[in-house]
Amino acid sequence: MNWADFHFIRPYWLLALIPALAVIIFSVRRKLNKGEWATVCDADLLPFILEEGKGQQSQWFLGTLSVAALLSIMALAGPTWDRLETPVFKSDAALVIALDLSQTMNASDIQPSRLSRARYKIADILRQRKEGVTALIVYSADAYTVTPLTSDVATIENQLQALKSNIMPRQGKNTESAIALAIQLLQQAGQKQGNIFLITDGIKRNVEGLKDHLKGYKVSILGVGTAGGGPVKLASGGFLKNTSGDILVPKLNAQELASLARKLGGTYITTTANDSDIKQLLSSIDRPAADSKNDENNGLIEQWNDRGVWLLLWVLPLAALSFRKGLLIISFLFILPLPETSYAYDWNALWLNNNQQAQQLFHDKKFEQAAEQFDSVEWKAAAEYKAGRYQQAADLLKGVETADGFYNLGNSYAQLGQFDKAEQAYKKSLSLEPTHEDAQHNLKVVEKAKKEAQHQGDQQSEKNQQGDQSSENTEEGNQQGEEQHKDKPKNTEGSTNESAKQNPQQGKPSSDENAPTALSDIDNKPSENNDNQHQAAINKLSEEEQQAAEQWLNRIQDDPAGLLKRKFKYQYGQRQRD
Repeated sequence: MNWADFHFIRPYWLLALIPALAVIIFSVRRKLNKGEWATVCDADLLPFILEEGKGQQSQWFLGTLSVAALLSIMALAGPTWDRLETPVFKSDAALVIALDLSQTMNASDIQPSRLSRARYKIADILRQRKEGVTALIVYSADAYTVTPLTSDVATIENQLQALKSNIMPRQGKNTESAIALAIQLLQQAGQKQGNIFLITDGIKRNVEGLKDHLKGYKVSILGVGTAGGGPVKLASGGFLKNTSGDILVPKLNAQELASLARKLGGTYITTTANDSDIKQLLSSIDRPAADSKNDENNGLIEQWNDRGVWLLLWVLPLAALSFRKGLLIISFLFILPLPETSYAYDWNALWLNNNQQAQQLFHDKKFEQAAEQFDSVEWKAAAEYKAGRYQQAADLLKGVETADGFYNLGNSYAQLGQFDKAEQAYKKSLSLEPTHEDAQHNLKVVEKAKKEAQHQGDQQSEKNQQGDQSSENTEEGNQQGEEQHKDKPKNTEGSTNESAKQNPQQGKPSSDENAPTALSDIDNKPSENNDNQHQAAINKLSEEEQQAAEQWLNRIQDDPAGLLKRKFKYQYGQRQRD
């Protein structure tokens, strides 16, 4: 301990000693004067009136309280005599991940595919990256932003499964565009230093010209694929072919990618089956090599070490001794096992707003709780929809007059079996955005389901009419059965055949009753009573028919990739117009 450096960090707290000493002196003088009894009673009689034991206890209490008050004030003043090195700030290192979504990333030389492996690697990066901000962009012929720089990695993780090659407006491998967009994101966030991480299986353009624009940013590359390569499966069937008609087998050129990474100031790593590649990459990104001898002290500052906390160790026993009654019981509380703490107030409420808390509940698939927490109408409706409360979702979406709002409203009505309202909602969505592919698809599904329900209802009505007619024929047959059986056996056979011709479905009720039928074009326009008619028809369906209707409803798309696809297509159109 160096007494020359001894001082108080917060010396103004020492001013509290003045009122504290005044209270102590006043209390002592009061005790010496025997309190208020000295003013009304003779001094010789006081020993016989006052209890001597209580006076001693009172003096003990006053002494411990005075010492505890003085020690507390000294602790608040912050006595210190040495320094500690502490971090200046939390790391805000920026990382932009650029994922290649060209068709060659669907090659199957790495199972299940190069793109699937790349998504797994991004998820590993997000889980292992403890600090800083991260952005995600995708590119093929052009580059597009999925999420800007953010510390909320959960948002990025939720987008990974939607990243497929078919969401890109055009195919290609424009690495230069990806690096340029990454630099733009870093500059917009005010990041003078940062890392760009390319996940790709190759490059087709010379991107060395961007080296002058990096200015403190370095580009690292994670190569996905094998030197032997593999065929590229197409969603429509078959394999990707070159201009000559031969099956294309893209191969990973690790040497070319490693050379590019060195020129752009980063490192190159080939994907591995474990997470060693990610650990190696993050070690080079988050802890770069020191540029000078003083870099070891960067981010640290010397602060005076507050020693006042140690004075509180003396205050605690004094405070305990001040409680004369129950002191023994209180001492046992320190050795008893403590129960689990139950907080009535949500800790997350201190740091997250309602929408952010609801977003976490939504990601945890607690949709009912998320619906109650959301302030946003669109998100509240989405949570209600996921919870299976389609009517509540529809009620919320009635006031959202956007293309996506009408589209989601149509989905809710379709799940409720209200096909007319669903059809109208999809048409409103298409009137605002004619290129809304999901709305077009779901509109066709709903129109087919309407026709199917109407067809099944007509079949049920015909079946009931045929049943009534059959019962009437049976009664007539009972009255004349014996004579016809004896006199005209051939005519009976003929009448049976004739009846079968008139009512063909009576002869084969089991084979064709539940079979799927071809839907023809119907020109009837929906009326106001159609909703009730279709709902009544559905209620009359058998279990097999209801299962068939549910299969139609399950075909309604809830594809999160559709939003990104429309977003990129819109941005592509804007770029073409500019």
